[in-house]
Amino acid sequence: MEHTFLLKADWNGGRNSDGRIEAGQLRTAISIPAEMGGPGVGTNPDEMLLGAAATCYLITLAAMMERASLPVASLGLESEGIVDVTNNIFTYRRIVHRPWVQLAADASESQIEQALRLTEQAETSCMISRAVAGNVALSTEPVVERAS
Repeated sequence: MEHTFLLKADWNGGRNSDGRIEAGQLRTAISIPAEMGGPGVGTNPDEMLLGAAATCYLITLAAMMERASLPVASLGLESEGIVDVTNNIFTYRRIVHRPWVQLAADASESQIEQALRLTEQAETSCMISRAVAGNVALSTEPVVERAS
């Protein structure tokens, strides 16, 4: 079975212009980020790649924890994308996911260990991670704790 996703885009001129994209529920302005000499309007490919990787990772992690019947009290994520600029060539170097998982106060030590393992496994199970593997370094820095 295949799933098809469609994105439509409009662009208003040259490199330092802006545009709009629409894909399903995503509707936003786009441009080159100000940090890279662009107008900084709306979002940009760097943020969208990071957003795709982060949301895929988080949804995958949540599904894995649910299947494992872990007593998750809360789940969150901070992700960082690092882009290198050498000789005016922009290269997406790495993405670091920093998930934090809070299990129920009565979670066992083995459940905490299992949650830690799943934070690592989710990275290799995520469709977007697999798509960029070999081109962008991926890593996780998880925190798993019991609710107080």
